[in-house]
Amino acid sequence: MKIAMIHGQSHKGSTYHVGRLLAGKLGGEIKEFFLPRDFGEFCIGCTACFMKSEKNCPHYEKLKPLTKAIEEADVIILTSPVYVFHATGPMKAWLDHYGYQWMVHRPRPSMFQKQAVCIATAAGAGTKSTCKDMADSLFFWGVPKIYKCGVAVHAVSFDEVTKKKRREIEQKTGKIAAEIKRHEGNVKPGLKTKIFFSVMGMLQKKGGFNPADRKYWQRMGWTGKARPWKQKAVRHRAVGKGIKYG
Repeated sequence: MKIAMIHGQSHKGSTYHVGRLLAGKLGGEIKEFFLPRDFGEFCIGCTACFMKSEKNCPHYEKLKPLTKAIEEADVIILTSPVYVFHATGPMKAWLDHYGYQWMVHRPRPSMFQKQAVCIATAAGAGTKSTCKDMADSLFFWGVPKIYKCGVAVHAVSFDEVTKKKRREIEQKTGKIAAEIKRHEGNVKPGLKTKIFFSVMGMLQKKGGFNPADRKYWQRMGWTGKARPWKQKAVRHRAVGKGIKYG
């Protein structure tokens, strides 16, 4: 199992420790990134990724290691402490760079076969809205199985977390790890994803929002009967026709 962990802050606080605890229960190869240390650029709103290609983003090269990691991962773990009831600025800035791969534009086939976890901690409230910040992007990327783990640690450092709260964290992460392992190798999108994807397909048939999106959907065969959650079959047929992915 390959795991990509993206942390919404650069220091190793409570959120980091919960994320690492879950990753440890899953096992496998872990690629870990800290924001803004490993990527701290803000989207400048140039729309080049939408209208032309993500390769035209001025931050494309800096973003490439993180993009490669989430593409190759079986499980994506996003962690963020609660900042004013939402995800951190660095996490939001990083997610902003992937608007082009939302289902409304050019989703990646690999995303439809992954599992993901959103982890948030707070001294008090706000974990629900913070997890939602991250889960929204994951859903629109096409990730079919998204778990949320919010923990009110009632502490400002992990060393101050009580034994009772640590047992709660152990139970939560253990339950999520068991679910991920149960679905490993057999992840399928739910009805909500399939319906949304079908609606986007109808929009693309009518011309889409721009030529880049429309041509991408046509190359993938998604304006027909092909679907990204059947990537291997679609990819095999497409490669035989010289169709490029990306």
